[in-house]
Amino acid sequence: MTESTPPHPVLEAYYSTADDRQSFVGELFDGAARYYNRIGQMLDLGSGPWYRRQALLRAGLAPGMRMLDVAVGTGLVAREAVRILGDARSVVGVDPSAGMMAAAAGGGPALVQGRAERLPFADAAFDFLSLGYALRHMSDLEAAFREFRRVLKPGGRLLLLEITPPEGKLARAALKLYMRGVVPWLSRAVARHPETPLLYRYYWDTIEACARPGQVLATIGAAGFAGADRVVQLGIFSEYRATA
Repeated sequence: MTESTPPHPVLEAYYSTADDRQSFVGELFDGAARYYNRIGQMLDLGSGPWYRRQALLRAGLAPGMRMLDVAVGTGLVAREAVRILGDARSVVGVDPSAGMMAAAAGGGPALVQGRAERLPFADAAFDFLSLGYALRHMSDLEAAFREFRRVLKPGGRLLLLEITPPEGKLARAALKLYMRGVVPWLSRAVARHPETPLLYRYYWDTIEACARPGQVLATIGAAGFAGADRVVQLGIFSEYRATA
């Protein structure tokens, strides 16, 4: 049996074993789906619609391509892709959370329930694949990246968007205070849902514990991608890019 490559160690404050990760994350996102976009605006710090669209363009998304958005969530990345491609039929979104997909439904790309580690699509089905701020929530990076490579056509483009803690101690401490302290408090006030602050505390803890950029790039390369690189915007927004 192949050993898995989790994005971060078990976070015992939230779940006890690696096997519990998927069910915990699923319940967390299903419960927060109705409020996710509203509260997410507090987390944008520059990563709103304009940033997502520009990141897709920088990675080479262009009209005529067919794109898969993995962990589509409420459709924030997928909607910007539709704007670039000009045709909702050119974008497919996949996500394990029924709650998130319900929030994304309506006039956008086609939505399919499924996991990154076992994508329900044929080989070489897409020209471009994106993953927006969900690398930390997968159970096995190596398995997911192999699946990404499988469903991309030769020469297809990969874009992973993620938040990475800044290098400086003061900047890191300030971001942690904002995302683990201020945002959970604001989320309770905005959503008025007792579980919502838990999502955003978990959000930061996964950012802090996530595999370092060098490990992510090495795992992308080991999955068969070429030219893996990372571009950083505003000191915290990482764009991992590669070619199938």
